[in-house]
Amino acid sequence: MSVRAVWLVGLERGEEASVKFSRRYPTVEKRARIFNSKSYTEVPEDRIFLNALLVELGMTDLDKNFVEHRDSCCRINRTSVYEVAVGDGVLWPVLVMTQNAIFYACLPLVEQSLTPHPPLINLRGISAAFALLTGLMAFLNMAQRNESEIATKVAQLPAMLMHACPLGTPTDTDFGLMQTLSGSLVPQSVISSAQAQKQPAWKPGIYKGKPQVNVCVTEQIRSMQYDKKDVIDVWQEYGTVKCKCDLEGIMPNVTVSLNLPINGSPLQDILVHPCVSAVDSSILTFNSVDDVDDSLFNGPYKFPFTPPLDVFKLCYYTSQVPIPPILGFYQMKEEEQQLKIAVNLKLHESVKNGFEYCEAHIPFFNRGPIVHTECKVSHGQLEVSREKSLLVWVIGQKFPKSLEVFLTGTVMFPGFGVANHSVQPTDPFCTGLTAYVKLYFRIPDYTLTGCYVDQHSVQVYSSAKPRIITSKELLSSEYYIWNSRGDAPVASRPLISSCNLE
Repeated sequence: MSVRAVWLVGLERGEEASVKFSRRYPTVEKRARIFNSKSYTEVPEDRIFLNALLVELGMTDLDKNFVEHRDSCCRINRTSVYEVAVGDGVLWPVLVMTQNAIFYACLPLVEQSLTPHPPLINLRGISAAFALLTGLMAFLNMAQRNESEIATKVAQLPAMLMHACPLGTPTDTDFGLMQTLSGSLVPQSVISSAQAQKQPAWKPGIYKGKPQVNVCVTEQIRSMQYDKKDVIDVWQEYGTVKCKCDLEGIMPNVTVSLNLPINGSPLQDILVHPCVSAVDSSILTFNSVDDVDDSLFNGPYKFPFTPPLDVFKLCYYTSQVPIPPILGFYQMKEEEQQLKIAVNLKLHESVKNGFEYCEAHIPFFNRGPIVHTECKVSHGQLEVSREKSLLVWVIGQKFPKSLEVFLTGTVMFPGFGVANHSVQPTDPFCTGLTAYVKLYFRIPDYTLTGCYVDQHSVQVYSSAKPRIITSKELLSSEYYIWNSRGDAPVASRPLISSCNLE
């Protein structure tokens, strides 16, 4: 989904047509040479392309004469897609769109041979090229159509394309983004020679606005709990540090430090973003495959970097936390056309008792719709989904003082031979007594490892002092509690030893 080149051709009345702007992508051109093989035609210089395009569009003095490759009956014309003859070869597919006396042309990359021409619908680059041209048209249309404003907009296109089409691959070309860029990115032409500094290709433009640094530590916990003596419960905790740095200057420098409490679990399997300039190699060697060593480095973990403009993930990590935040068991047994169920959940005393949300979903597969329930919960409320195939236990934002909640009751389904006209979920694995409870929760301002970013420890080397915002959160991810009276999938290698709920 890349493009080889982009052109803007001006067609003012009484003036000769000229190329107002062009951009080529050498890395994409090398790929085109490989993909197109013998059918490859090199992108020519602007003057040659302009003349060839005008001939193809019938806008030269030669348009009164017959041009075989253009006017032959064998030629199938397609709206906005042209085959431009250049020397001994042809450029195809060239997309051309017109607005306010300007031709917008683009040559997308075709990742196969061009002979014979493949169907346009099979070319991934066509839609991306159309999106790019549409975005450029919307951006230039914001001008008042006078020569000076259009010239100003054209001067901003290099910075615009660095954001919308980095290294020849269109990423985000919608009209709203173009408006934002026109106000927040400064074209390189306005930078004085005294401030001149080489701008990396991966950084599209320069931010202009109120300086601010936002860092969020997000930890997610997976768990598989069985409540069986012969099966070990397993869980895994992993974290992500996301950053958004709105800082002026081409290459501002930032250093973020991850801190742990004295008894915090060391971070392992650390992976960093390519923008990180330096990191202590010793912290990258700790991995979850090795046995946990009490002498492991426990911070602070410092990451100096030059941030990109968008939100990015500074680093990933895992940690071997000693216990999952919520322990529980699920018991389900079948009697005729009804199920007796019991669910018990207990929040560990070391975990913050303050949730944004906490829910337990109890699905029923391959049984038809729920026709009746008789259930009691010690805390929160119980709901039946609209599809009649799921019980949703809304526990709420806090566990009770005992930190323990339970659900008991019966769930009834249609009798054998009763017609069922509704579409119900099926699962080839969850048959019989193989069933689970899945937990969904989020605890704001808390992490299981204790990992946090102190806003006073964030170092920013920029022209203006930014506002520093830090946050942390714990989220559930694939948090299952399996029916202890049925079969269940078992991990081949335990991640962490089990802790029984007593």
